[in-house]
Amino acid sequence: MTELVYKILTRQQWEKLQKTREFAGSPDDLRDGFVHLSTLEQLPGTLAKHFAGQTDLVLVEVRVRALGSALRWEPSRGGALFPHLYGVLRLADVQMTSQGDALG
Repeated sequence: MTELVYKILTRQQWEKLQKTREFAGSPDDLRDGFVHLSTLEQLPGTLAKHFAGQTDLVLVEVRVRALGSALRWEPSRGGALFPHLYGVLRLADVQMTSQGDALG
């Protein structure tokens, strides 16, 4: 599949991840029972559908290999396979972040 997956966080969620070193998920993630992630190609659709008009977002880049068997590829929008993390996102798994206008 791909070597990298991405999580879009609010600034507050990013700050919490930095402080606690783990992120159990957004309200939508907690409701669905997994952390929603996207591939690079899926990011524009995810931003448009779930984060339209929001500012102060942080894009977190994670290596698939770091997530191990907790990462599953499951059908979602239009039947496309999306990466879902069945576990917490750890700060140690974050490779890089982009903030602010880089997401707009």
